[in-house]
Amino acid sequence: MTSENAVVVVATAEAAPGKEEEVEQAFRTAVRAVHAEPGCELYALHRDPRSPSTFVMVEKWSSLEALRDHGRAPALTELGATLKDLLAAPLDVRTLIPVPEGDERLGRI
Repeated sequence: MTSENAVVVVATAEAAPGKEEEVEQAFRTAVRAVHAEPGCELYALHRDPRSPSTFVMVEKWSSLEALRDHGRAPALTELGATLKDLLAAPLDVRTLIPVPEGDERLGRI
């Protein structure tokens, strides 16, 4: 069941040269912890095949409140500390509100 108040986040990280595997491992560690957080409906790591140093996290939270709680949770705090010296640029984080259309299954994450 999809929450009417769901929030989608797309976070893009660019690993510093030679730090790709460390960045991937940091995200993998966070994924396991974040999946247990209340309100987490999706927290999925992706890697750009055309730019192997680019990682994209696609997230879905049941509400803005759940997203705010995630922002203060240990998993994200630890991830931020780990990534601090591993990224070529700051994380690009976009918080999105769904605009569903058409088939509910196909028109919304």
